[in-house]
Amino acid sequence: MVDTGTGPLPAYTETLPRRPESARCARRMVGLALGVWDLDGLRDAAEIVVSELLANAIQHARRESVRLTVTRLGDTRVRVAVVDLSRTHPVRRSAGSDDESGRGLDIVDALSRGQWGVDSMRWGKRVWADLVFEETTGE
Repeated sequence: MVDTGTGPLPAYTETLPRRPESARCARRMVGLALGVWDLDGLRDAAEIVVSELLANAIQHARRESVRLTVTRLGDTRVRVAVVDLSRTHPVRRSAGSDDESGRGLDIVDALSRGQWGVDSMRWGKRVWADLVFEETTGE
C-alpha cells in the first residue's frame, strides 16, 4: 500500500538491480498487479511503459538499484513509476529514422496520452506514467 496523504492506495513495489535483465522482472510484476486488479486490458501498454522507464534509468542513473512501483489510482487508472538516485531529468529528443535509441519517452507519452512526468526528490527522481483502461464496445 502507498499512503498518499488521502489514504492508502493498493500498490506493488520492488527494488531491482540496475541491469537490463531487470526489465523481465519489472514486466512480470506489472502484469501480476494488473491481473490482481482485473485490469489486464492495460497489460501490453504497461509492460512497454515500464520497459522504457526502466531502460532510461538503467542507462542514465547512478547506483546499483532502482525502485519500481505500480499503484492503482482508481477503478481504471494505474501509475507505473521508476525511482532512481540521479537528479538528472529525462529529456525527450527527436530520433532520426536510423537512430537506435531516443524514442522511449515518445512511446511513454503516446501510451499514457501525455499523462507522465518527473517528481524531483532530494536524493533523486521518480519518473511516472499513468495509464487508463477504457473499455471498448464491440460494435
